[in-house]
Amino acid sequence: MKSPADPKPTKRADAGGAPKTTPRKEGAPRAKDGGTPYAARFSSIQKIPLSVKLVISIIVLLSVGTVSISLSIRQLVNSYMLQRTDSQLLQQAELVFKNTTLLNDTKSTADSNSFVSYYVQAYDSQTGHTYQLLQPMYRDGVVSRPMLPHDGGLDGHEIAVPYTTPAVVDLENVKGQPDHETMVMAQAPWRVVALRWVSDSANGTIEPRGVIYIGLSLGNQIDMIDNLTRFCVIVGAAVVLLGGVLSAITVQRTLSPLKRIEKTAAKIAAGDLSQRVPDAPEGTEVGTLAKSLNTMLAQIERSFRQQQTTTEKMKRFVSDASHELRTPLAAIHGYAELYRMQRNAPGQIERADDSIAHIEASSARMTLLVEDLLSLARLDEGHGISITDHIDLGSVIRDSADDLHALDPERDITTGVLGLDVSEPDHLRLSMTPGELPSVMMVADGTRLHQVVTNIVGNIHRYTPADSPVELSLGVLGLDMPLDELTSLASGEESLQAIVGAAARFTVTQHGMMVAVARFTDHGPGVPTDGLARIFERFYTADPSRARQKGGTGLGMAIAQSVINAHRGFICATESPGGGLTFTIVMPLAPDEAEA
Repeated sequence: MKSPADPKPTKRADAGGAPKTTPRKEGAPRAKDGGTPYAARFSSIQKIPLSVKLVISIIVLLSVGTVSISLSIRQLVNSYMLQRTDSQLLQQAELVFKNTTLLNDTKSTADSNSFVSYYVQAYDSQTGHTYQLLQPMYRDGVVSRPMLPHDGGLDGHEIAVPYTTPAVVDLENVKGQPDHETMVMAQAPWRVVALRWVSDSANGTIEPRGVIYIGLSLGNQIDMIDNLTRFCVIVGAAVVLLGGVLSAITVQRTLSPLKRIEKTAAKIAAGDLSQRVPDAPEGTEVGTLAKSLNTMLAQIERSFRQQQTTTEKMKRFVSDASHELRTPLAAIHGYAELYRMQRNAPGQIERADDSIAHIEASSARMTLLVEDLLSLARLDEGHGISITDHIDLGSVIRDSADDLHALDPERDITTGVLGLDVSEPDHLRLSMTPGELPSVMMVADGTRLHQVVTNIVGNIHRYTPADSPVELSLGVLGLDMPLDELTSLASGEESLQAIVGAAARFTVTQHGMMVAVARFTDHGPGVPTDGLARIFERFYTADPSRARQKGGTGLGMAIAQSVINAHRGFICATESPGGGLTFTIVMPLAPDEAEA
C-alpha cells in the first residue's frame, strides 16, 4: 500500500508502448494556472509599471557601466604601477651589477634600516653563505622581506626578469603590539629580480660568484590601488544614486503625458467625445502619439456625429415618408368609403364620380411619392445612374425653358451665356451675357440630368408668380481645384465663392479641369435664410400647405442633389439679387478624365 506521503506518480510510455509510472519530484515549481513557472515569472514582470522598468533599467546600466569603468581604471593603474616598479628594480639592478666588486669584501649581514626601500640579498656560491645587504624596516621595528631561496636557486624564474613573491614578516625586535596599518604594509608581497654575481679571478677571467636578489615591496602600490578602489566605489555609488534620482524624475516627467492620455481615454470611454489629448513637444514619441490620437479622436467624433446626423435624418425621413404616404392613403380610404355609401343612393352619381376623381388624384400623388422614394433609394445605393451618355446640356435647358414658357406664357424668360466677371478684382462673380444658350457637350446620364433640370424648372412654375421673370444661363469655366475638393464642398454661398476663386486662378495657371456651370434664377418669394441650408433635405418644403396644393413631395431637390453628387458635381441654392431663389450647378465635362 502506498504511503500518503509518497509523491504522486505520473505515467509515461516506454519504447515498447507500455506505460511506466515515474514519481514527480517533490518541491518542483508549478504555476498557479497550470503554466510553467517561467511563464508565471514573466507575467509578473509584465505587471510592473513602465516607469519602474525604465528606472530600474537605467540604474542597472549605470551600475554595470560604473563597475566596468572602475575595474578598467583599477587594472590600468595597477599595470602602470607594476611596470614602474619593474623599471625601478631593473635600474637598481643595473647599478648593482656595475658595482659588484663592492660585494666581494662583504662578510656580514647589513642591519635593518627604516630609510631603505629596497631589499638586497646575495648568495655566495664559493662559501655557500647568504648575505642580506639591505633590508628595510617598518614602524615599531617590524621587518619585512621577500620569501627567497637560500641556496641561490631561482624557483623557475628567469634572470633579470621581475617576479612577485610573498613577504616574510619578522617581529623579533618588536616591542608591544604593532598597529594594523604597519602589519598590512609588512605583509604585502614583494617584486623581486635576480642577477648573476660575477667576479674577476686571479688569472684575469670572469667567473660566477653567486646570485644577487633585489626586491621592492608592493605595499605602497597596493595601498594606492585600494584607495583608488574605494574612491571609485564612492564615486560610482554617487553616480548611480544621482542617475537613479534624475532618471526617475525624467521618466516621470516624460511619461506624465501618458497619464493625461489615460485620463482622457477614460473620459472618452465615459461618452465625452469632445475630449482631446494635451499637446506634447513635436518630434518626441509622446508628441507624435498625442497628435495621432487627436487625429483619430477627431475622426471618431466626426464619424459619430455623422452617424447621429444620419440616424436622425433617417428617423425624420421615415417619419416624413410615413406621414406623406398616410395622407393620400387616408384620402383614398375616405373617398372609397364615401363612394360605397353614395353608390346606391338615388341621384348621387355625380358625387360618386367626384369621389373617384379624388381617389385617382391621391393614388397618382402616392405613386409619384413612391417613385421618388425608390429613385432616392437607388441613388443612395449607387444604382439607377449611368454616366455614359454624350449629351448637350444647353439643349436640355432649352427644352425646359420651352416647357416653362408653355406653362407660363406671360413669364419673361431670359437666357444667356454664363461667365466669370473680373471687372471688379476685389469682387469676382459669375455674370450672364444675354443671348442664346451655348451648346455644352458633356458625359453624363441624360435621363437623370433631364430630371434635375425639370425639378428645378418645375419648382419655379409651381412656387413663383406666373409673371415673375426667370434667367437661365450656361457656360464653361476652368477650375484650378481638385475634383475631390469640388465634390466635398458644402452647399452654400461660401462654397460658391471658392469655386469662383478657383476659376480666377485657372485664368492665370491654366491648370485644372473644365466644368459646365448652369444657373437658374427666379424672382419669386424665395426661401427663408434658414431654409437655404435645408432646401436639399428630404421632405423639406418652405410652405408645406402650398406644396401639397401644388402636388409637391419635398423630394425633388434631394433627388437633384443626389444626381449631381453622382456626377461628381456641386449644387447650391442662394438668394437672388432683389429677392428670389438661384440654383447653381457645377459639373465636370468628363468626370472620369477630371478625376484622373
